[in-house]
Amino acid sequence: MNTLESPNSRGSHSQLGVCWVIYGILRFVIAMWLVTFMPVATVMFGALLVRVADYIPAMEVFHAFYIFAIILSVLCGVFGVLGGVALLRQRTSRLAIIASFLSLSELLIGIILGVYTLLTIFRAHRAE
Repeated sequence: MNTLESPNSRGSHSQLGVCWVIYGILRFVIAMWLVTFMPVATVMFGALLVRVADYIPAMEVFHAFYIFAIILSVLCGVFGVLGGVALLRQRTSRLAIIASFLSLSELLIGIILGVYTLLTIFRAHRAE
């Protein structure tokens, strides 16, 4: 790739698509990891609630947030892989935009990849 190429070139979108596929697979691994360690996380959170008088509502909230984290991770994985494959085929993709917005909930990698993708896609869309 020539260093003087614009960020909207075809090679840039292919590399971005590969990054999204890798990110999607990573989010699937995270979702499986969360499901695997759910009993351990429940015991650990329950140990924190030893001195709470009414701990049942707190455990229900914990489970709701934990299940939400699993669902969000799976959604990020699905849209990440689909958006990455779509970016490998074309310059812009609605699936990549959805994946970008969903990934903004994850610190560091998700925010970096999501913001860069949104800027790249909207810059390419504005140039057309």
